[in-house]
Amino acid sequence: MHSPHEEKTVAKWLKESQKGYMRIALLILLGKKPCHGYEMMKEVEDRTEGFWKPTAGGVYPILQSLEKAGYIKGKWGPQKRKRKIYHLTESGQLILDRALLKHSQIAESMNTLFEEYARAVLDLDPEAVAVPRMPNPFSIFLEKEPKSRLEALEIKRNRIQHMIKMLQNELQTVDERLADLSRQKQELDDDSVSVGE
Repeated sequence: MHSPHEEKTVAKWLKESQKGYMRIALLILLGKKPCHGYEMMKEVEDRTEGFWKPTAGGVYPILQSLEKAGYIKGKWGPQKRKRKIYHLTESGQLILDRALLKHSQIAESMNTLFEEYARAVLDLDPEAVAVPRMPNPFSIFLEKEPKSRLEALEIKRNRIQHMIKMLQNELQTVDERLADLSRQKQELDDDSVSVGE
């Protein structure tokens, strides 16, 4: 059972990380083509199949800070409904490249820590079992755009099937280890009963 304090702390951490992820996701999208805020929010929601639903209250302050820093530049478009069209600046491309490089280094370190933790907790043999790696949260933005919604869902399905297969292998290893430990415990219990007779 989780305490309300733990839930609030985790929610706060997730919100903080999402802001950083959102900055990078918006820069990636603007690196592909100029667009307005609503278009970017829709793109993020579509690419994540609705898992991540950015709000105007979350996106527009980030766009304003990116524009103020000179990483993007906005220009009001000629549409009936005035919309500010943003594009990535040269400085924005440089910061994006640096952020993606730094993030890949952090992700690699986190995966190493995750593997060490999983092996220690599950008592897995590092030579025999590969621990599943955490996915890169930006991969869906860096991949080429699927030609259709069907293709996007098929790609997502393949990813999920791959992760399920890896997790099933891990589960089988853990089940085997549990069975071995249960047998060892039973043998010890049997031995202690026969010694006590």
